[in-house]
Amino acid sequence: QVQLVESGGGLVQAGGSLRLSCAASGRMFNDYLVAWFRQAPGKERQFVASIIWSGGVTYDTDFAKGRFTISRDNAKNTVYLQMSSLKPEDTAVYYCAARPSPNRAYYYRAMEYDYWGQGTQVTVSS
Repeated sequence: QVQLVESGGGLVQAGGSLRLSCAASGRMFNDYLVAWFRQAPGKERQFVASIIWSGGVTYDTDFAKGRFTISRDNAKNTVYLQMSSLKPEDTAVYYCAARPSPNRAYYYRAMEYDYWGQGTQVTVSS
């Protein structure tokens, strides 16, 4: 079993920055894929970025490129999402998710992930 706990959300003005953290516990293996998703009210859960737990491979989306950076600190069992130049449309609950990916394959659909955190709210004011 894997447990994921997000933190770092909050209220920020447009153009500001936030760093989200996803602390993992339980049996995390080097071939696990850890992802960030977000869900705005009335919308489907949306893939943001992912990283292989052992590092070296990341995936992100067009809207995240240049603004969001995913990274991990294995010593702290934590994956981060550094967000900058935030916009009001980035307002959402941000979730951390994980699943095995032995071939380092790319998974972007929420239904493909096995483990989820409880989410952290990010609100960007204009």
